[in-house]
Amino acid sequence: MAATSYAETALTIDHPADGVVRITLDGPGLNAVGPDAHRELAEVWRSVDRDPDARVALLRGAGKAFSAGGSFELIDQIMGEEADRLRVLREARDLVHNVIECSKPIVSAVHGPAVGAGLVAALLADVSVVARTARIIDGHTRLGVAAGDHAAICWPLLCGMAKAKYYLLTCETLTGEEAERIGLVSLCVDDDEVQDRALAIAEQLAGGAQQALRWTKHTLNHWYRAQAATFDASLAYEFLGFTGADAREGLASHTEKRAPHFEGPTG
Repeated sequence: MAATSYAETALTIDHPADGVVRITLDGPGLNAVGPDAHRELAEVWRSVDRDPDARVALLRGAGKAFSAGGSFELIDQIMGEEADRLRVLREARDLVHNVIECSKPIVSAVHGPAVGAGLVAALLADVSVVARTARIIDGHTRLGVAAGDHAAICWPLLCGMAKAKYYLLTCETLTGEEAERIGLVSLCVDDDEVQDRALAIAEQLAGGAQQALRWTKHTLNHWYRAQAATFDASLAYEFLGFTGADAREGLASHTEKRAPHFEGPTG
């Protein structure tokens, strides 16, 4: 039976081991997620699910980073035309649901900065392996919008409400070590071991009892499905925020490399 074909314009696909399909974020700006990559990152999990030769997916970033988050081009589109904003909202929703509903186990290998849409897939992966010096950042509120994407659906479950609120409200950076300590990720290893360890885990899972693994993933993910309404609300508030002045100021402060001066409601 022929393997399912994968789009490879913004994502690089290869097969490093029997039964393992490896998806690599590989683009400019430390693998920033542009419009094409955002769409493909949402859709690729359906291809993995349909691929008869794929038993496990491995997600990683090329070069010095996992992913620097949404590109300025993508954010400009979200803040511009309503049709573009609604399209990206649907993709953001599909990314979360498609990772959760992919029947095959997903392993992520995270090094360097991990932000935005790439971070969504990295943390929702069934096993997340991070480098000791990785820098995990949910920067939504720093950009002037609510923490949508994946945060509300999984951070409280992974690391507890107190830690989730602290990091999502302050946008402070989490190292790989701290992320493991609070339970946000599965494993933290030395930087030079991340790729090999993640691949070894993917190979171990590929050699396991596939139906048992898939049913275990499916049932555990009911914890996420139970939070579907919370996720929808967070995503709606995030994209509503992109229409306001705070998001415009947040984006300007990023491009101008300065602190933001938000003037939204204060009362």
